[in-house]
Amino acid sequence: MAFKWSELDKKTKSRIQTGIFLLAVIIFFIVNNVSGEEGEGPYPPNYNPNSPRVESKAPDFSLTSVSGEPVKLSDYSGKVVILDFWATWCGPCRRGIPDLVQLKEKYSGKDIEIIGISLDGVTRDGSTVKDIEPFMTEFKINYPIVHGTSEIMQLYGGIRSIPTSFIIDKSGKIAAHYTQLIPYDIYDNMIKKLLN
Repeated sequence: MAFKWSELDKKTKSRIQTGIFLLAVIIFFIVNNVSGEEGEGPYPPNYNPNSPRVESKAPDFSLTSVSGEPVKLSDYSGKVVILDFWATWCGPCRRGIPDLVQLKEKYSGKDIEIIGISLDGVTRDGSTVKDIEPFMTEFKINYPIVHGTSEIMQLYGGIRSIPTSFIIDKSGKIAAHYTQLIPYDIYDNMIKKLLN
């Protein structure tokens, strides 16, 4: 008796098609994972191989603060430093600023500094640079804000999204790197760990 596809009911056809699909997936999985080749898997989204790695030395920089003073990372040697790449028009950045202000207050007099690196002059058309000082007043920012440059963005791995932050330990090494809004507790716990 010859097999005729057209004589099968819908349910049976569906089961056969599902079985063939699952068999193809299993074969594909086996072929891709039993090839005997060792190697790295795919990179996650927004991965930048040039980004400074955790445990690597944080690249030094000299940038101009909003008040016109030079700010160098190397001037904070021996301190825990949070570098926060942000902009006035960035919603998540605006939500995170009060946490940074609170951390600066909490650790006042301790070996910690926060440096806000404003990308207002580098991103979009630069028209929001004028908004930085009113923003600082409105949010009661109590730590230095510097004008970012495309060079500093590249130096720190080509900043692709903000907020992006780096936590640098007392020896000048990158202890953590985040590419999103970070809750207060994560910063706080990391600071406590690095201060001890």
